[in-house]
Amino acid sequence: MGKVALVGKITHVPSMYLSELDGPRKGTRKDAIDGHKIIAQRCRELNVDTIVVFDTHWLVNANYHINCARHWSGTYTSNELPHFISNMGYAIPGNPELGKLLAKVANEFGVETLAHDATTLAPEYGTLVPMRYMNEDEHFKAISVSALCTSHYLNDSARLGWAMRRAVEDHYDGNVAFLASGSLSHRFAQNGLAPEYAFKIWSPFLEHLDQEVIRMWLAGEWKAFCEMLPEYASKGHGEGFMHDTAMMLGVLGWSEYQGQAEIITPYFGASGTGQMNALFPVTPVTGNAIPKAQASSADGYTAVSTRL
Repeated sequence: MGKVALVGKITHVPSMYLSELDGPRKGTRKDAIDGHKIIAQRCRELNVDTIVVFDTHWLVNANYHINCARHWSGTYTSNELPHFISNMGYAIPGNPELGKLLAKVANEFGVETLAHDATTLAPEYGTLVPMRYMNEDEHFKAISVSALCTSHYLNDSARLGWAMRRAVEDHYDGNVAFLASGSLSHRFAQNGLAPEYAFKIWSPFLEHLDQEVIRMWLAGEWKAFCEMLPEYASKGHGEGFMHDTAMMLGVLGWSEYQGQAEIITPYFGASGTGQMNALFPVTPVTGNAIPKAQASSADGYTAVSTRL
């Protein structure tokens, strides 16, 4: 029926917005913005109707949540970095029908998920920033999925991604893109040092760690990466505990995935964090490697299975 047409891991650094404005940072994130525009063009070429964003700025403490309001509009200022994103306007059409379908199938796969279509809840900037550059003309519908998950297992986030793929391919009439909106390493520069690290990674260890992960993605070493993801999320200060990455890999097929990354915007530093835009070709997969729903008391950030 439907098709998962495009999958990516994208940056949403707020300095992209600063890059638009007159001042010392003007033009400094052109590469990242251009990368978003390339991804948008790919979506158009693939006849994508809806972009689903796994948003590592949407914090939730229980369940998984889908913001699928019919339309969002307003003016946004970041509570986290109000000196970076202030009074940014946005208007984005939503897709409540698909959002409710994604939640329904996720629940059928044992991942408790709630869809919110009649809501005043606005998206966070992990969704708003990419939609600013990918969807300025409101060509695409969008859905935002909570991916800053404080009390969740990475296993379940991978299952959520796989369930969403099944929802699209088995029940939806249209083409969908899934984007994991979050960084690689995410150790912000210590307070007072942010200007010094505006274009740098916080430490050589984190930069080497990120570069090794990128090498694995380019080589298609997915079983090894899935095994190391929980420790990478911990030692790399993973944004949103890297639940967006687990969701993305669930969509792709987890450790059975056979594709290799395509770098759209090369790795770069931003306020100490490691960032990039990358796409992953969607390949056939059975889903046999998707982890079971996890129901133990073990630490969900330090244990994850690669097979059923």
